[in-house]
Amino acid sequence: MEKLAFRFDSQPVVRAANPALCGVVGSGNLEILVQPGAEPEVCALSIQTSARGFAETWWAVLGSFAASHAAGGTVIAINDMGATPAVVTLRLAQALADYQGGAQ
Repeated sequence: MEKLAFRFDSQPVVRAANPALCGVVGSGNLEILVQPGAEPEVCALSIQTSARGFAETWWAVLGSFAASHAAGGTVIAINDMGATPAVVTLRLAQALADYQGGAQ
């Protein structure tokens, strides 16, 4: 397993719900937990992944997500079992929408 951590500037999220959990680990998928963070304009992400050596890919996918979605003020934990970048982006959007009470 590889553990990664990233921080990105992002517009503040409008929180409407409790922490949100989305997805299931296993069979090439991942789960994402979105919780409130201490810094309103920072999205902090931690990743635990079975696919070693993809830090640059994770950085690119997560940076793009933080730039295109209001995710500031969150701490996001990702448990990955080899999901593709498209699945990561989809699950992040779903988890953020759940965190916002389905308002995305």
